[in-house]
Amino acid sequence: MKRSEINRIIKENSEFIKKMGFHLPPFAFFTKEMWERCGHEYDEIRNHMLGWDITDYGHGDFSKIGLFLFTLRNGSLSESDCKKTYAEKLLISDEDQYSPMHFHFHKMEDIINRGGGNLIVEVYNSTEDEKLADTDVTVTIDGCVRTVHAGTKLCLLPGESITLPPHQYHAFWAERGHGKVLIGEVSMVNDDNTDNRFYEPQGRFPKIEEDEEPLYPLCNEYPKAK
Repeated sequence: MKRSEINRIIKENSEFIKKMGFHLPPFAFFTKEMWERCGHEYDEIRNHMLGWDITDYGHGDFSKIGLFLFTLRNGSLSESDCKKTYAEKLLISDEDQYSPMHFHFHKMEDIINRGGGNLIVEVYNSTEDEKLADTDVTVTIDGCVRTVHAGTKLCLLPGESITLPPHQYHAFWAERGHGKVLIGEVSMVNDDNTDNRFYEPQGRFPKIEEDEEPLYPLCNEYPKAK
């Protein structure tokens, strides 16, 4: 992805977030120069990759296969500097913008339609060798347990949510004709470096062509504290 594209995506979605009545924390708007002056008091943000996260999954076509994310809080089960056992993200999916089929080895998460359009979530169980199972899938929608066929595409209206346990494959996108969706994610601790199992090989973080200065650093770009 070009840096100019990432900057544009951040600007556009920042306005959408405001329109939806959600407010990001102050560190969202720290520039690279501001981060260079930030000391170790901000290490929780650095170490746990809070902040902007724009990905095209390595496909080079963000509008078709991609996702906007902002990690609001996150912890670690293995580090002594942060006792949080939970995480929270804000996501935005545009119409027909596919977030590829994947599961998490350890993380259980709730995916919540916070507003905007309708969110489509496709679900499968995984086999022991991590393929797509053809068995019925048990899902929990806002605390109500249901059983659906493998590959069912569930439609979450604004306010609705789904609980996704570990090893349950899922993909999602905003339904065509209803606009982009503001998505909440509430989960156990998140580790995007080790806990994602994509059904088909994907890149998690984009390769960036630096055609202009970054508006704000991404979550994996913070300079270390001096």
